[in-house]
Amino acid sequence: MTVAELAYEQIKTLPETQAREVLDFIGYLKEKSERAQWEDLMAAQAGSLASVWDNPEDEVWNDL
Repeated sequence: MTVAELAYEQIKTLPETQAREVLDFIGYLKEKSERAQWEDLMAAQAGSLASVWDNPEDEVWNDL
């Protein structure tokens, strides 16, 4: 049996309100993972774009 199948079997035995809490927690875990991926992507881009954003020609934008 897969982990998903084991989890499903356990969730089926819970009252509706607790099953919804489990579902909410699953959504939280998925969102947390997706957010971490975006943060990794933004960090990777920051290094390559530093020369574009930090240059004397655009000093006027630093105050915005």
